[in-house]
Amino acid sequence: MKALTAFMNGITRLNDFIGRWIALLVFAMFAFLLLEVGFRYLLNSPTVWTNELTQMLFGIYAVMSGGYIMAHRGHVNVDLLHAKLPPRGRAVVDILSSSVFFIFMLALLYFGYDMAQESISSWETSFSAWNPPIWPVKLAIPVATALLTLQGIVKLLQDIAIACNLSYYKPQDEASEGEML
Repeated sequence: MKALTAFMNGITRLNDFIGRWIALLVFAMFAFLLLEVGFRYLLNSPTVWTNELTQMLFGIYAVMSGGYIMAHRGHVNVDLLHAKLPPRGRAVVDILSSSVFFIFMLALLYFGYDMAQESISSWETSFSAWNPPIWPVKLAIPVATALLTLQGIVKLLQDIAIACNLSYYKPQDEASEGEML
């Protein structure tokens, strides 16, 4: 049981670490857009690269933040029935609905990996005036999908522990800061 707990805590810590670093991309995107506005309107000399770079950074930001958001229960839920259930009932509903999540994630992992592999093999670029490589952005898709899938496994194991009323498990909202199990 300790190995499983260590695995769950390790995945959550990894997603937390990556999410905190990925969040810093917001400052880079802000700086690049501010730079573009300054060059465009103050110096009358727009850049060809800032908008495209900002879009690429936002793409990485959007996909890589999924595991962090799931670890902190930040994803949107339809709470019409879910919120009215007791914790064990919510856990059972989450266990049953997790099959849809895993089907989607495995399909995204399969097709994302295929797309990233094809992009890397041709050193794909954007074919714009700036022409940056876009394979790193496409590589972020299967990496982020794998991290989100691993966090989904952690959530499923937590839901099973809650549904089975296992005494060693402490729900996240009752656990101390940073402690999952």
